[in-house]
Amino acid sequence: MERIITTHNASQSQPETVTRAVGKRTLALTALVTAAVLTYALDLGSKLVAVSRLEGQEPVAITGHVLTLQVFRNSGAAFSSGQAFTVVFTAIAVAVVVVVARAARRLQSLPWAVALGLLLGGALGNLTDRTFREPAVFRGHVVDFISVEHFAVFNLADSGIVCGGALMVLMTIRGTSLDGSAPQDRQSRSILFPR
Repeated sequence: MERIITTHNASQSQPETVTRAVGKRTLALTALVTAAVLTYALDLGSKLVAVSRLEGQEPVAITGHVLTLQVFRNSGAAFSSGQAFTVVFTAIAVAVVVVVARAARRLQSLPWAVALGLLLGGALGNLTDRTFREPAVFRGHVVDFISVEHFAVFNLADSGIVCGGALMVLMTIRGTSLDGSAPQDRQSRSILFPR
């Protein structure tokens, strides 16, 4: 008798669990899209301003020589490395977009959503440069304009990618999965609801 009651209660809570999961997924997808759109828009807008106001001009000092604004056209990756592989970097950016789109199907974690949104927005920002800027389609040079002395020259897309990557590493270290569950949650769930 007791077992039947337990089964009945479990079946009653199942619709509630599904509703909660759908709500979490909707919130996570909204956060992903918002983070991606904001990152992309800020990157695109800042590059348009940088090219129109800074290109061909003297560097603009923000904090002495430590932080300056100056336009550089980068055909490579970070730190201007791999300049002969522009098409490869374009393919990698496309692959990132595809991977994020696939991961979004299981997404219920808000931190993972923000991380993937930052990564997606950054990848799309640099992919736009590689697709539409000179010298050719899929070989375009990325506009970098934030220069930190003894470090690198980068743009807001790069910042989004780095911040998204750092957040992903943090979530991985903590053991939080895309669906928001921690390792102990997944273990107890597999005991309670074996497949």
